[in-house]
Amino acid sequence: MADRVRDLIEHVAIIGAGFSGTLQAINLLRYEGPRATLIERAPVAGTGLAYGAAHPSHVLNVRAANMSAFPDDPSHFVRWLEARGVANAPAAFIPRVTYGEYLRELLEAALRDPSGRLTLVRGEVEDLEFGDEVKVRLADRTLMADAAVLAVGNLPPHDPPGLNPEMLSPERYKGDPWHPSVPENLADTDTVLIIGTGLTMVDVVLLLDARGFRGRTVALSRRGLLPRSHAASSDCGKIAERPATIASQLLQSVRRRGEGIGWRNAVDELRPFTQGMWGNASEAERARFLRHLRPWWDVHRHRLAPEVYARLMSVIERGQLEVIAGKTLGFDEQPEGIRVAFRRRGADDSETLLAQRIVNCTGPLGDLARTEEPLLQKLAARGHIRPDAAHLGIDVDNQGQTIAADGSSNGNLYALGPMTRGAFWEIVAVPDIRNQTWNVARRLSNAHWVGGEGL
Repeated sequence: MADRVRDLIEHVAIIGAGFSGTLQAINLLRYEGPRATLIERAPVAGTGLAYGAAHPSHVLNVRAANMSAFPDDPSHFVRWLEARGVANAPAAFIPRVTYGEYLRELLEAALRDPSGRLTLVRGEVEDLEFGDEVKVRLADRTLMADAAVLAVGNLPPHDPPGLNPEMLSPERYKGDPWHPSVPENLADTDTVLIIGTGLTMVDVVLLLDARGFRGRTVALSRRGLLPRSHAASSDCGKIAERPATIASQLLQSVRRRGEGIGWRNAVDELRPFTQGMWGNASEAERARFLRHLRPWWDVHRHRLAPEVYARLMSVIERGQLEVIAGKTLGFDEQPEGIRVAFRRRGADDSETLLAQRIVNCTGPLGDLARTEEPLLQKLAARGHIRPDAAHLGIDVDNQGQTIAADGSSNGNLYALGPMTRGAFWEIVAVPDIRNQTWNVARRLSNAHWVGGEGL
């Protein structure tokens, strides 16, 4: 299977109908490529976790001007908004539920295409078998395809050190920060501990606030860093060449640029080069970046809409949210709550906190060695896929083809989206994923010889 590359692909099975899988299917249709079957186990297709589980108060972290689903039609989403009466659409931070409506409309239109080349199947893929064709096994049927695409999105976060979820009640511990029960049945005398201080933590804090929770919230992470805010864009001369990939040199150059043009512009001007920088960095430099610089990169690169940042600061100023830099040491559930032992960063002594609810916002787990996804476990156990060197996700080549345990590329098994972060790093935001799905669709449609100007 690993050495086999099909010259003519007539049918593609896409596993997962979140953002990545939905765009992959739509782009195959746009390129008049192979027939596609889009397979989704969730009740709603087309939105994925980010846009399907959002509360109305959650807004996009990127302005609408950069949120088109199509790289060859950058104003598509703005036109969609303007047709619905949204004022100043390009600069607006739109509710995530609205963006979910946009994606569902795109999928529904593709499913109505008279060619009938796109089919949506409800169910969970239990296994893939490889031979002359790919057998896609679901509980109630088997589909045959020439190639399969893994578009599984973000996997659930791992449990924090010292925490055994089997020893805690599901009412107290919420391992899934998007579960609808997270804000339920809380009293204003309760304390909520959120483990993690990134974007998901902000979503949970603002959801609790919107639902009227007036108790105490504590957010804890190793460094206690909060996402920064967007600011009004400004014109400045941007760098024309890719910076060095040595972590220390990159840090110095960004600091120097930040002094001259502002840190936001200094970070943003790296966007055209980030994937190339990551791809050209050695494994040692990647590991050094992940170990020392990643937390600061994340909070400066993945920013909050100004109105969201203002709401977060308001919760802090009211004394309802405390942010702590530290690490958890142990968890002991008692009738009145979970007693959490933790140590503040730089301190020698430990402290305890009694929480009536704990929410895991540590971020998605990508390590194949630790995933509990049955399909990925089976594929990895048989050597069809392997973890990338940094254990961020599934190892793929620069075409999106998965890499088998023996190091060869699989011509009939691709992967998309956040689980390919080990190869591309910047592959979690809409602008990056839309380019990836577009390029893979061109390849599967035998149109990859066509340049960026389109057909």
